[in-house]
Amino acid sequence: MKTESKGLEVFSNVIMGLFAAFCLIPFVLLISASLTDQNAILTKGYSFIPQDFSAAAYEYLIHRGSDIARAYGVTVFVTVFGTIVGVAMTTLLAYPLARSITPHRNLIMFIIFFTMLFHGGMVPSYLVYTQLFDLKNTIWALIIPGMLTNGFFVMMTRTFFQTTIPPALIESAQIDGASELRTLWSVVIPLSTPIMATMGLFQSIMYWNDWQLGMMYVTDPKLFSIQNLLNRIMQDIDFINANLGSNAGAALEQMPSDAVKMAIAVIGVLPILVAYPFFQKYFIKGIMIGAVKG
Repeated sequence: MKTESKGLEVFSNVIMGLFAAFCLIPFVLLISASLTDQNAILTKGYSFIPQDFSAAAYEYLIHRGSDIARAYGVTVFVTVFGTIVGVAMTTLLAYPLARSITPHRNLIMFIIFFTMLFHGGMVPSYLVYTQLFDLKNTIWALIIPGMLTNGFFVMMTRTFFQTTIPPALIESAQIDGASELRTLWSVVIPLSTPIMATMGLFQSIMYWNDWQLGMMYVTDPKLFSIQNLLNRIMQDIDFINANLGSNAGAALEQMPSDAVKMAIAVIGVLPILVAYPFFQKYFIKGIMIGAVKG
């Protein structure tokens, strides 16, 4: 039995190692391409090791340094504020739904589940946020539409509360005189670190990678998030390359468009890659408890 168990462990480690390598390969290729000369990319294609090393793509982005710094500031604020409020809203909705004493909780859960299947559409959403709430060209246009509670997050958090928090513990706190809000804050939340970290990671990735809200509701360059700014830079490069004429300088003709696109992708994804390892153990535990037990 020990031999079979050891063999299974080795086999599992090899499979997971190969899977990890397949996940890592695209990022290695991405970084390599961002450090490769544009002409080498056009003539030799992409490679895992830069064939003709060049930092021209990053030098081009450095010239846009002030814009990128401002966009990073917008994205950090949107991500942090939106994640904190989004997790709070999810928790405040999921906790009552996990309590058997909550009236009409099945009806409320059906409504939440219904929103996961059907959506009003882009045009009604745009009209609501621009005409009813007047959010166009404000920082809140990047936060509020994504902050509204996601049904999947609510269901996962509710399942975690039901399967992990002992009802006797909640009853004990209430016997001691704690209110529902005090019980949630002092008893439930301290025991819910895995699911909170999981929801926070989901929310932060959603906000950090979001470009659609900015495209729909923001036209002021000062409010561009990093994703919107990088998308605009790529559009500018494509426009210049597509409209080069006799009046265009040699510098434009040598613009490292493909390498710049790769460098833009590196800048956009790097913070998430750095932050993910710190949340990994909570992420795995939260997913397993919040989903598998349900």
